[in-house]
Amino acid sequence: MQNTLRFLFFFTLIFSPLSASAQLLNDPASLKNVQNSLDKIYNYEFDQAQVFMDQVGKKYPNHPVSYILDSFVLFWKHLPIKDNPTKSKEYIHKLDQCLDAINKKFGKNSLDPEAVFYTMVARGYMAMMYNYNGEMMNAAGEGKKAYNAFTEGLKLINKNPEFYFTSGMYNYYVEVYPEEHPMVKPLLVFFKSGDKALGLRQIDNATKVGTITRAEANFYISHIYLKYESKPEKAVYYMDRLTELYPKNPVFMMKNIESLLLSGKYDQAGKELTALKKVNHGFYPVAWRTFQGIMDEKHEKNDASAQREYLLALKTPHDDQYTKEYHAMAYAGLARISARAGNKGKAKDYYKKCLGKAEYRSVIKEAKAFK
Repeated sequence: MQNTLRFLFFFTLIFSPLSASAQLLNDPASLKNVQNSLDKIYNYEFDQAQVFMDQVGKKYPNHPVSYILDSFVLFWKHLPIKDNPTKSKEYIHKLDQCLDAINKKFGKNSLDPEAVFYTMVARGYMAMMYNYNGEMMNAAGEGKKAYNAFTEGLKLINKNPEFYFTSGMYNYYVEVYPEEHPMVKPLLVFFKSGDKALGLRQIDNATKVGTITRAEANFYISHIYLKYESKPEKAVYYMDRLTELYPKNPVFMMKNIESLLLSGKYDQAGKELTALKKVNHGFYPVAWRTFQGIMDEKHEKNDASAQREYLLALKTPHDDQYTKEYHAMAYAGLARISARAGNKGKAKDYYKKCLGKAEYRSVIKEAKAFK
């Protein structure tokens, strides 16, 4: 869900220029400053990002977009923000300030397009926080409030190439999300049907023609190919782009290595893994320990070394939103090693634990197929 909600931010940025009153985003210089801010945030150059954000704020004081950019900095700088109560509170405060700024600029419950879209992004981030806290129904409910904007965006894809991304995300996730989370189906019953194949084509187009949405399109389509489509070789193509554009972003680095490993590109993955191992904070250690286990098992054919790495990975805390799947992968690796050693019972036990963590369809399929 976190990967379906964060892009609401970008939806507002690209949709707002269609409104006659959206002065900021009809201002090429200020729009460029917004884009530069995003590039710097993605590359973890937060001080440089602030320089561009200050220019926007100086020209458009108390504009909703400034509070959105502030919240975006908090999101990336303190990832995962849910684990930092102080910053989480500040994050919510920024979103509340955004809503207040909308009310002051447009009036409460304004139907002005710009007001509607900035409201959508603020509520979208709030929905993400519900998701982080496991409140799935509330998260889906917040997403539902943005439905009209999404359906309107589907009509405007030929007017602005940035809409390839939002339209593609809608078309794909409105179909796949209820497949994965049946509990939300009643909330989506009145939603316009999507088309997963069309959605993938549209997101791919966004990676080529998008400006503001380029990075998000590359990230999300790679995630889709890893988690749902089980085509990691396609994810490699998009993650390579992101790591070239934003070499300082450890999340992009982590996902790039994952896609390389799952597609069997071990030599290239090994080179990238050396850099990731230098990131010893947050949820990254569980990632590189799991990756090293995969390297040892599948590339070096060293089950003993792989087993040590997988066990260390399982002793390393994971984050439910970003690295939970690596525990599932570690359990699957231990299951394969146990099966090769002739211990079928232990392999079954590991696969059972794997299923308790797994969300990737390929990992679930492997675990369920073991007899």
